[in-house]
Amino acid sequence: MNEIEKYFPELTARQREQFGAMREVYAEWNARINVISRKDFDAFYLHHVLHSLAIARVCRFEAGARVVDVGCGGGFPSVPLAIMFPQAHFTAVDSIRKKITVVEGVRSALGIGNLTAVNGRAEQLGERFDYAVSRAVAGMPELVRWIWNKIEPGQRGSLPSGMICLKGGDLDAELAASRLEWRRFPISEIFAEEYFETKLVLYAQKI
Repeated sequence: MNEIEKYFPELTARQREQFGAMREVYAEWNARINVISRKDFDAFYLHHVLHSLAIARVCRFEAGARVVDVGCGGGFPSVPLAIMFPQAHFTAVDSIRKKITVVEGVRSALGIGNLTAVNGRAEQLGERFDYAVSRAVAGMPELVRWIWNKIEPGQRGSLPSGMICLKGGDLDAELAASRLEWRRFPISEIFAEEYFETKLVLYAQKI
């Protein structure tokens, strides 16, 4: 939790309460349905919560913004972002039912009223969105194919509508194959921890 307060000192009392309770809630669910590796759980706030919130430093979502988390897993980045931006609405979608069960349980325990969990495939969603976010769930060409046509041009945040993804490593070929123009935001320039040295926030505008 210290990592979150370090970079987001402006949190409200309610947000501090939700972020503070998050580890215990995930620990309870993870004991039943393993969505975070036991080894990785020791660095829960750094590797999962703060990593997700790198998106919040790149784009601040406005009230009414519609954000879809493609392949949300256990709820990253959508759960931390939904807490950070309570006036925006988040849809967390994953094709694996047990992962959505965890997201639903976390949402209920933390009282996150602006998050909808959907068990299904992103490409089958009927809604339209202002932003799509994702955390290394698939290659960029696949992500673009699944969700790009469901993003509406416009602007309901500090960046125009588009895709915002958390990725790491050598991405040149993958990004080129997606046929979109991507901006790269090194997370090491946002957060000082060594863990983020090779990690990026990627953004492509929907025109």
